[in-house]
Amino acid sequence: MRNTGSAHPLLGNLFGHRRRIEMAMAGRPIASLRELGGLLASIKEPRWPGSLRDALAQWPELAQLAHVAPRAVTDAAFNEHVLEGGDIDLGRLPIQRCWPGDAAPLITFGLVITRGTRQARQNVAIYRQQVIDRDRVIMRWLPHRGGALDHADWQAAQPERPFPVLVAIGADPATLLAAVAPVPDTLSEYEFAGLLRASRTRVWHSELTGLDAPAGAEVLLEGFIHPDDTALEGPFGDHTGYYNAQGRFPVMTIERMRMRSDAIYHGSYMGRAPLDEPSVLSMALNEVFVPILRKVFPEIVDFHLPPEACSYRVAVVSIRKQYAGHARRVMMGVWSYLRQFTYTKFVVVTDEDIDVRDWTQVIWAISTRVDPARDSLLVENTPIDYLDFASPVAGLGSKLGLDATRKWQGESDREWGRPIVSDPGVEKRVDALWEQIRLARSGMDAHAAPAWARGPDTSRRY
Repeated sequence: MRNTGSAHPLLGNLFGHRRRIEMAMAGRPIASLRELGGLLASIKEPRWPGSLRDALAQWPELAQLAHVAPRAVTDAAFNEHVLEGGDIDLGRLPIQRCWPGDAAPLITFGLVITRGTRQARQNVAIYRQQVIDRDRVIMRWLPHRGGALDHADWQAAQPERPFPVLVAIGADPATLLAAVAPVPDTLSEYEFAGLLRASRTRVWHSELTGLDAPAGAEVLLEGFIHPDDTALEGPFGDHTGYYNAQGRFPVMTIERMRMRSDAIYHGSYMGRAPLDEPSVLSMALNEVFVPILRKVFPEIVDFHLPPEACSYRVAVVSIRKQYAGHARRVMMGVWSYLRQFTYTKFVVVTDEDIDVRDWTQVIWAISTRVDPARDSLLVENTPIDYLDFASPVAGLGSKLGLDATRKWQGESDREWGRPIVSDPGVEKRVDALWEQIRLARSGMDAHAAPAWARGPDTSRRY
């Protein structure tokens, strides 16, 4: 699509379907993300081998990382046009306004590359950026995110020096996926992107900032955040379904803008979940979290972040319950183990017989296994997304855990109910009857078939 008034086409909805996400992973099914999640779990919580055999068994898995180290290149397509000084103009790009009440054009899918002072690794993440001038954008990153932590470390160590930043627009899909995945701080997103696409990431070094950019990007912005340079950001229509509250964030000043000839601008639609593109991405990346959590809590059967709940505000976990109070331990573990769940408000824990991805089963478990007073865990004055208007104070609110498991001795004095279960023999006979009906319907004309094989008459109006 080419935006009116811009010489550059706009690409949107790149990850709007799971099939496109699978294409970014060299055609592997999304289910394979669980395998990569297992690898990330091994890196985050390594298990010391008990013998030489154990060590050799682990080596092939961890050795994958040696084959995906980023490959430095001396040139990149975005070097075809290099703009500096007064020639820099973000107005050249078809940067979107998604909603009528948006404060300004908003860069929604720019890869932000930063490096702090405590680690050698570079952080690659996606933060939205409000355009406030031809060469200035507001960098909206929340305090617990990698870019914000890098910036805070830099300010503490060298408060008078500007903080270098790169923004790559139109990067390859695997690198974009890696930027939103729960990659441990010890692993580069560029390395994880190599695992996703099964080939090394090509990076180009920026002499101006000292940072590396994905060489396949369409547009590259090189610049700095100067000390005490902040601006009021927003409001913008968000995935919450509301316009977000305003807040002050750092401002990046662009000193160099690099572009391919006829560069394609990559944007994304921001809107109420689960209809927006980030919700599709979150559903796929949910598969990565399961093995990471199981590494520490092996009793976890499944873990689900419903996209209808903004993809992170509600978590539903099924466990193999082993003792009284077990569900509460899992609740606290979910809130504290990964920083991705810092802003998760509700954690519902069920038994393993509940499919946490089937909302009808989850609601049944809540309605039949929860006593509101006994089975609620309320935690006050905890970090909350400042976008959450429901919290009494911006950035600070409460969390609620619901124990929707069957109660053990010590949790209840009453005898627990016995669930009704179909007779396996009857189920088998009914399945056989349906198979006979299916064969009968496929072997004769629908109008010639007897009434019992034709199914209900849907032509009548009532």
